[in-house]
Formats: sequence, structure tokens, C-alpha cells
Amino acid sequence: MSDVMHPMPFDQLMDWILSEYHTRGTIFGISRMPRRDPGSARPIFNGRLETPFGPAAGPNTQLAQNLVASYVAGARFFELKTVQKMDGEELAACVNKPCILAGDEGYNCEWSTELTVADARDEYIHAWVACKLLARELGLGDPDGFVFNMSVGYDLEGIKTPKVDGFINDLKDASGTVAFNEAIAWAKANLDRFNNVDETFVDSITPHVSESITESTLHGCPPDEIERIATHLICEKGLNTYIKCNPTLLGYETARGLLDSLGFSYIVFDRHHFDEDLQWADAVPMFQRLAALCRERGLEFGVKLTNTFPVDVTRGELPSEEMYMSGRSLYTLTLTLAQRISHEFDGKLRISWSGGADALNIRGLVDAGIWPVTMATTVLKPGGYERFSQIAYAFAQQDCYRFDGVRVAAVDALVEDMHQNARYKKPIKPVPSRHIDQRLPLMDCFTAPCRHDCPIHQDIPGYLRAVEEGRFADALSIVLQRNALPFITGTICPHTCGISCMRNYYEEHVHIREFKLEAARRGLAEVLPELEAAPAVEGKKVAVIGGGPAGLSVASFLSRAGVDVTVFERQKTLGGVVANVIPDFRIAAESIANDIELCRAYGAKFELGTDVRSAQDLLEKGFTDVVVAIGAWAPGHPVIEGAQMLDALEFLQQFKADPASCMLGTDVAVVGAGNTAMDVARAAKRVPGVKNVRLVYRRDRRNMPADEEELALALEDGVEFLELLSPKALEGTTLTCDVMRLGEPDASGRRRPEPTGETREVVATSVIAAVGERVEPSVYKASGVLLDQRGLPEVDDTLQTSVAHVYAVGDCRRGPATVVKAIADAATVTEALCGYDFDFCSASNIEADYDRPLAGRATLTQEVESLVKSRCLGCATACETCCEVCPNRANVAVRVPGLRQRQVVHVDGMCNECGNCAVFCPYEGGRPFRDKLTLFWTREDFDSSHNSGFLPVGEVEGSEYLVRLNGEVATYDVDNPACGLPKAVRLTIVATRDEHPYLFER
Repeated sequence: MSDVMHPMPFDQLMDWILSEYHTRGTIFGISRMPRRDPGSARPIFNGRLETPFGPAAGPNTQLAQNLVASYVAGARFFELKTVQKMDGEELAACVNKPCILAGDEGYNCEWSTELTVADARDEYIHAWVACKLLARELGLGDPDGFVFNMSVGYDLEGIKTPKVDGFINDLKDASGTVAFNEAIAWAKANLDRFNNVDETFVDSITPHVSESITESTLHGCPPDEIERIATHLICEKGLNTYIKCNPTLLGYETARGLLDSLGFSYIVFDRHHFDEDLQWADAVPMFQRLAALCRERGLEFGVKLTNTFPVDVTRGELPSEEMYMSGRSLYTLTLTLAQRISHEFDGKLRISWSGGADALNIRGLVDAGIWPVTMATTVLKPGGYERFSQIAYAFAQQDCYRFDGVRVAAVDALVEDMHQNARYKKPIKPVPSRHIDQRLPLMDCFTAPCRHDCPIHQDIPGYLRAVEEGRFADALSIVLQRNALPFITGTICPHTCGISCMRNYYEEHVHIREFKLEAARRGLAEVLPELEAAPAVEGKKVAVIGGGPAGLSVASFLSRAGVDVTVFERQKTLGGVVANVIPDFRIAAESIANDIELCRAYGAKFELGTDVRSAQDLLEKGFTDVVVAIGAWAPGHPVIEGAQMLDALEFLQQFKADPASCMLGTDVAVVGAGNTAMDVARAAKRVPGVKNVRLVYRRDRRNMPADEEELALALEDGVEFLELLSPKALEGTTLTCDVMRLGEPDASGRRRPEPTGETREVVATSVIAAVGERVEPSVYKASGVLLDQRGLPEVDDTLQTSVAHVYAVGDCRRGPATVVKAIADAATVTEALCGYDFDFCSASNIEADYDRPLAGRATLTQEVESLVKSRCLGCATACETCCEVCPNRANVAVRVPGLRQRQVVHVDGMCNECGNCAVFCPYEGGRPFRDKLTLFWTREDFDSSHNSGFLPVGEVEGSEYLVRLNGEVATYDVDNPACGLPKAVRLTIVATRDEHPYLFER
């Protein structure tokens, strides 16, 4: 496949726009098109802005369709992608692909347009005319209510070259260009395709595309060169001028300290850019001189804050040595610089913004007098250009404000909020992969990542929607189909489903666990009386050893399937670790009791206070099968041989029974950093007499095994983290530790701790070891079960041990793990023993209304804690994320008669392989620009690609198509169902031909 994108001729561009709008009501996939009040606009330069924002110079302003998509979504200020003397193939050869990574904060390794300067000029002119026509035809606003802002770089010599100088002149006045005249001629020749556009209006379209410019310079550009360029643009070209500043103006110490304080310490950069770039002492007087120069000529001057920030590639993020940072981490630097500039100039220097703005912070910026605002990272994320729509609606009221200065106090308030707001802070632990471990299929690729990554594959979209609609009994019934313990998992589940939730790319994951608990609480009274045993299964009588989460789940699943099942629990209460160890501040006794009641409801029998020593004893008593679910209660390996330390589980049991009976002294050291260690530390903080609790771990907090949530809760409770310390000796109240450093990664992917040779002493009146529990092997040994080197039973895919009819589930099968994994084991054994179908509610995940989930996309919200609206994106019904995030609109969702899902068709000629669609594809390694069915414009492009795809042989309307599937090329009559193509592929080609002919090259 070629990574060279091809601009569309104006007639194809307009045919696409008008055809799509009239057949689907969308334009380049944009369905929400805010209408503006033609009488409401902010004056700027000699023009008017109906909204004070738009796309930044970058991937979203490179092609005409990108600019049109931004316009119809509500943007009105367009910073055109930078042009320079190096262009076209010469520049494209210097840009490694993929070149965009915007999964969290943004990074890129591309800079100016990959088109030739002449092609870029034509694209901008075509977009200019197209937006004028659409404004009038669709009533989107005043056709003169938007502004195109040029961007040029990177030195005066290059800007003075004929092609860049000509570019500037042609956008100042395009009347002599072929592109403008062709566009105007097309409009006049196609007036019959419009309802509100006539020849008089077409003649009124001004050829003066832009009279403003942003000066972009490379890092290290000398201050006198920056000033010479600006002077040339002001004096020789007569342009309103912004100078794009680099965050390096802050100075190294300020930038490093700020990013470190907000959790971005892993971002690597050195001092050289700070030393070589424009310095504050030079910048201030230069801005003063240039502002005065503009005032003399009746022009506007300002600074653009900021350019992207150069950082090192250290983790293979992109295929380059250096990349440019944007997004929320840049927001913090940019806002800090804006504060400094606004104070220096007392708010009188105009600031245009480009640094991590989005729907949740733009209002504050604009109200502080910082506008226009341009954005890139936010519209590269799921929702894409339609994120502009939300912002446009937020500016829907009368908005005619003229720039009257930056409000310094308001900027100060934004900075104060930035330091407190969690949106600008990185999580403690590295962000895990958001992708599911499956290959992206050619067709029918929609999936619910949350459901896939849940160990029990709960029907999450189904019960979220039921809760949202107030159908709590239905929601709980859906949950119970796969989850025997909704109260427990609704409270303490690590909710790995949230890791892959696509909502992470908006604000944060859907609060799936909390919705589950809401369903359980509000649906229990109606559901519980309806639960009953199924008809008995003949020939099965199952014993379960252990009444903890795993044993309860087995009892629930088997009994609801009609299997005679009895649970033997050696303690007097059911619930295992959850009931006897996990502190009450983590989960209430009532929640545990509710789940036990649910597990009893299907008819399982329970014998408490019964200590079973061998599975064989139960088999000999007539049970057909035995499931061992005894948990992991044995202490872990000693931290220090011979040292007197408390065991984590023993301490937690004592704490749960009577906190006041725990005699720990004033200073408690907890060794370990898993979830159990966090419970221990938080419990110890609540013991009378304890003043300090210190958690001792050999790695740093980013590499601690505990879940992010558990780490945060421990820190909130005041637990002190002593990182990079490994206990060595314990004498009296002194715990001596080796000081460690992080070396190369080990098998787990975490950096291996290595001793530095230094030691540190920690005061410890009590030391509690929380380094992993082990399984007590006596039941296995007495039953003749083979154990592996870790003391765990050897099992097959059904979890049957080496002894026939003896199974193992939960912690005693895999070692200490989560409740939800124990439930997953219970489901596996249930399927093996009686063939129970857990897929009964899977249809609930898919909505009947295909378009409903799509209508809720592209909207960010502050109300992430609400249990009224789930914020679920409905991925199981419709994904289409790759279509949303493609800047060039090269991925198109095609509605195919006969298929439920719309199929993604990749348009080869519009793609430059930026890789953005791959970043957000839910599938691990999924690359829609290579993996999806591809429409080719030319035989040359077809032959240079390996993509599975199609090309018309002769006329588009014909039935003969050249098709490549799995590397095999052949010609097919796509109108013939027996032509040999897979049904979905053939139908998709036919639907593309019949319903989307505008996708094919003219």
C-alpha cells in the first residue's frame, strides 16, 4: 500500500459531500452540524468568527475534506497545515510512519504538509469554496463567518522562495488560480444540485482566502531570524501575524518540575532545546517591537501558544528518535506560559491557543480572553471531528465579543485548577494496553472490549443499558447469568473491563462495577423470590470443598443447572477470604450476606463446620465429582529468615474481628505492594495507637503490583510509600533495608530491582509481611493430586486434576487472585460437568436501534460518577472508531443490505498511513488501514499494496471487479452470488458501488 495521499478533484469532493448528505444526512461521517446565528460572530482581523475555535495546523487541516469536516462540525477558525520549501515526496520520505500516537497525551513525528505546496494551496482553496457553498446551502451560518489562517515555516530564505511566496500571494488573492476558478465554474454548472445557492451567491464568494498567518519556526531558530520572518510577513505581505512560541520559553527547570509534579516524569527530554530556543529575555522585547509594528500598519499581532514540545522516544512509541508532545501534558506547559506572558504584558498581548484544549476546558480559556483556540489531539481521539460539535453547541448563545485583553486573574485561576484537577495528572501506574488479544477481522469487526476482557465475559452493555432505563430486575438477571456474586464483585472487583473500555479515550472508563452494584441493590427484592432450582440432572451429585467465592459460585452455577450439589465449609460462616479477611471498610457484611443468599436460592446444600481432608472420602460417599475450592490461606515465604513478622491474613482476620485487639505499636512497616498489602496498610492505619504506616517495596510505585485504585486509596489514607527498599534484617524496632535501583526489565516486563550497596533503617514497632499467600497442600496430597513446582494442582482445560472427577477452582488452583477469576473457574467446571450455557443473555448487548449508540459519541462529560447515565458507547452494536478518528476520512462505514453491521471500507487514495486508526482500534495489532477491505482508485495503487481489496475493471457501475483476498488476486462478477467471493465481501463491494459511487476516483 502507498502512504501517499491523493487530493480529490473539486467535482469529486462536492459530489461526495452532496451525495452523502442527501442519502445519509451526513458529510464525511459528520451527523451533528450546529447551525450558527448569522448575526452573532466575534470580529477578528478583517473577518468574523462564529465560533472561536477550530483545528490546529496538523493532520486535521491537510486535505480539503478535513477542513470541510471541521466546518460542518462547528469549527470556524482554521490554522492551515504548515507549508515550507521542502514538500511533496521529498518531505514525505523524511516522515517515518506511523507518525501519530494520541492514545493519551499526543505525540507525532511529522510536521509540515506532505503535499506539494501547490497541491496544499489548491486543497485550501477548494475547502474555502466548499465551506462557503455549504454555509449557504445548509444554513450552517454566515458564509463569511469563518477564517482561514495560513501557517508557514521555517526560515526566511524558505519563505521567500517562489513556491512559498506564491502560496502566500495566492491565498491572499486566489482569483488568478486554476483551483479557485475551477471551483467557481463547477458551482455555476451544478446549481441544479442546490436549493439555496444561486449564481449571484457564487459570484459573491471572495477569492481572498486568508489575510492572516502564523509563523512557525524550528527549534533552535535564532531570535533575530524569528523577528526577520515576522517583519517580512507584516511589512512585505501585510498580514495579521501570530508567532508560534515553544514551551521551552518556560525554562528547563520549570518544565521538568511541572511535568514531574503531575506524574509525567517518564517523559524524557534534556536541556538542549531550552538552551538553543528563543529565550525569555529576547522574546519580551521582540514581541513589544512586533506589536508596535503591527499597530503602525493597522494589523493585529499576537502569540500562538504553543508549538508541540520535543521529547525523546524511549519506549518505541514512534519510529523516530524524537517526537513532539501535545494534548493534556502540553496543556499544563502552555497554560503556565500563558500565565507568565499575560502577567508580563498585563493582558494586552493577544494569545491564540493550541495546547491540549478540549470540550471540558475551552470555555475557561475563551472566557479568560484567550482565543481563537485550535485543537488537534482531542479530535484525533474517538468521536473525531464531531467533538467540535459539542464545543460549538457550548458557544451557541449570542457571541459577538471583540478581543479586549487577556484576563490575568482568570488565567491565574485556570493555573490553580490545573494543579488540582485530576484530568491533568497521570495515573500512578503505567496505562495498560487498551486492546483485546484478538486479530482484527476483515469483516464484521464490532466488539465490546469490556466484555472480552472480563474474566467471566459478562454481558456488560446489556446490563448497563437496563440500569440506565430503570430496568433493575432485568439488569440483575443479566448479571446473574454469568456472575454468581454481584454484590461482592460490584464492590471489590478490580474491574479489568474498565481497562479496555473505549470511554477511556474520552474522560475515563464507564463505571461498570458501580452499575453492577446498582443493579444488585435495586433489583434484589424483585429477583431473589423468583430464583429456583432447575429440573434435576440425573446421575450427577457434586461435592464442593470450601465455601469461599469459588465454592459459592460453583454451588450457584451447578444448582441453577439442576445438579445436586453440597458445599462443605470448615468454618462456621460462608464467604471465605471476603467474609473473614477483607476489612469492613472495603466491603459491608450485608453485601456478602446478599450474595450468599443468592447462591443458596437455587437449592444448593451447605454443611458448615465440616473439615474435609480428602476428595477421595467424598467420592467414596457417593459423590460423582468433587470440586476443591479451599482458597490460599498458608503464609507466603519468609521475607527475612528467622525474623518475627506478622502474617497479612492473620492480621486482617484479627483486625476484622476486633481492631482494638491488634497491638502494633506506633510505627508499622508493611512489606509488599499487592492488593493485600494495601488492605493491610489501610487497616493498620485504623488500629488504635498507630501513628505511622509505611509500605516497604523493592520497586517504585509505578511498578507495584497493586491495582491503581488500591494504591490511590492507600495514599489517601496516609500510608507512606518507601520505594526501592528491600528488607534485609529486623532487630528490635529497626528494619534494615537494602536501597535498590531499577535495572533492566524482568520476565514480567517490570524493571528488575538491583541493590546499590547502600542501606536504610526504618523504624518499625511491628512488621507485617504481605508478600503472597500459598495454598495449603494437604487436601491435594491426601487425594493423590499431582502438584507443580509452585505447589499448585496440575489441571486440564476443564480444570480437572490428575485424579479423575476431582477439579480445582479459585485461589487453590492458580494462587492468590481475584474473586472474578474464581467465578470464571466455577463457570468452566460447570460447563464441563453439565454443559450449562452461560450465553443466554448475550443478545442483550446489541441494541435494536443501530444509530442510537452512534448518536451518543463525541461528547465529553464532567459527570463521570453518575449512575443515571452510563456513558456507554455501545461498541457491541456499532464500533466504527477507525472511521471517527481518521483525519483524512479514509475509513468509511458502508451500510450493506443483508448484514447487521455496517462494514468498514478503507479508501486507499486518501490515506497516508499516519497510523491513528491503529492506535484506537480495539484489537491488539489491528491496523484498519491495512486490515480492512480496501477500495483502490488505480491499478498502480492496487498492485503496490498487499491489502485485501477491490478495484473496478472498467466502469464503476459495471459488475467486473478485481479483488484480492488473502494475497490471491482474481476478477469476479460481483452481481453473481455464486462468483466465489465470501458473502460479506461481495455484498460490501456491491453496496459500495451502488450506494457510494462517489468514493471511486473520477
